[in-house]
Amino acid sequence: MERLQKVIANLGYTSRRKAEELIQAGKVKVNGEVVKELGTKVKSSDTIEVENTILDNNKNYEYYLLNKPREVISAVSDDHNRKTVTDLINTSERIYPIGRLDYDTTGIILLTNDGFLANKLMHPSSKVEKKYIAKVKGLVTGYDIKRLRSGVVIDGHITAKAKVNLKKYDKTTDKSLVELTIHEGRNHQVRKMFESINHDVVKLKREKYANLDLTGVKPGEYRRLTNKEIAVLYSLIKSGFLKVSIHSLAITSPTPTIILNLSYDRLDKVSISLLNLLHISLALDNPISGIPKA
Repeated sequence: MERLQKVIANLGYTSRRKAEELIQAGKVKVNGEVVKELGTKVKSSDTIEVENTILDNNKNYEYYLLNKPREVISAVSDDHNRKTVTDLINTSERIYPIGRLDYDTTGIILLTNDGFLANKLMHPSSKVEKKYIAKVKGLVTGYDIKRLRSGVVIDGHITAKAKVNLKKYDKTTDKSLVELTIHEGRNHQVRKMFESINHDVVKLKREKYANLDLTGVKPGEYRRLTNKEIAVLYSLIKSGFLKVSIHSLAITSPTPTIILNLSYDRLDKVSISLLNLLHISLALDNPISGIPKA
């Protein structure tokens, strides 16, 4: 059994914090009864209704990579009727962005209705690397780069170590092009990091998220993630229950076959999903009657 607000978030309806607000406002029902207690736990067989919408525990998950253009909001809606990232994707599913990019920041952003994966990737413990290209005012010196790499103070906290390289300096415009890779996701973090070393950001683009980049995706365009790409994202969230070693590798035509030895404490949902996505054939150290479907 899991807490109600966590289940609502994992099913992709909204964030966990917003789910708590909906529960307290009396807008959530479990098996037809209004529930206002945040500590309420539910079973997978329970029927959950949020704002008169019954949540589907067996829905198909969708995963998208969008090359976000400027002047688009990283949200599902906007009070000022500005265009949002979800407006750019043609789907009937209720998807939402994993994290956010500022209004004027461009580049890669992921969207999904898989609340479990989204919440895990956004959690600081996942330490997912994100690479940015920033055009900033002035010459970024070696000392500036050293400070960024070591960590700078923003909002009263020291940032984690970053990967930083000066790509180019244009004397004519007095602007530097800097490549920065971080694994944190604080509000306006990249801009604030450069402000802390007295270099204002003129233009900012996120070029890479974990193993994913913008190859073949123009600004405003999107594509679905492949099963392999989804599996890699799941591997980043540290399910921690599988220990896998290669038992044998048979290079056969047309498809190579990998047989693995698997030891486990328990097969959690993340691990099962990962195995199913990779279509792995398994030889189990601790025999069980097959691998259950996620």
